[in-house]
Amino acid sequence: MSPKPVDFLQDLEHLAIHLQQHGLYRLKDSEILEKACKEGRTSLTHDLDFGDLLAASGADLPSLVIFRFRNRRPEHVNRYLLEIISQYRESLEHGAVITVTEGRIRLRDLPPHGRQPEGKRVLA
Repeated sequence: MSPKPVDFLQDLEHLAIHLQQHGLYRLKDSEILEKACKEGRTSLTHDLDFGDLLAASGADLPSLVIFRFRNRRPEHVNRYLLEIISQYRESLEHGAVITVTEGRIRLRDLPPHGRQPEGKRVLA
C-alpha cells in the first residue's frame, strides 16, 4: 500500500503506521499478521494472501481490510477508508475481514474468541 492512506488515517488521529516507514517492509506476510495482532492493529492490504493466511490460522485477530480494485490511487482508497471507519469500526475492533471491491464493501466477522485492545491502530 502507498504510505498516503496511512498519512490520511494519522490526520484522523488513528495510530497508523506503514511498514516501509519503519524499515519492516521485508517481513513475511505471517510476521505482519503476527505484529498486527500483538499490537492490536488492523492490517490494510491489496494482497489476497493475507485473507488466506488468516483463515488458515483460525485466529480471530487481527482484522483485515483487503482492497481489491485496480484504482489504487490514495484518494480513491481514502474514500473507502472513511466509509469503513464510520460503518464498521466495532466489527474491526472485535475481529473482521472487510473486502473492498469497486462499489462494494463486504464484511465477514471473525470468530468471537477474543477482543482487540481498544484504540484506533492500523498497520499498512
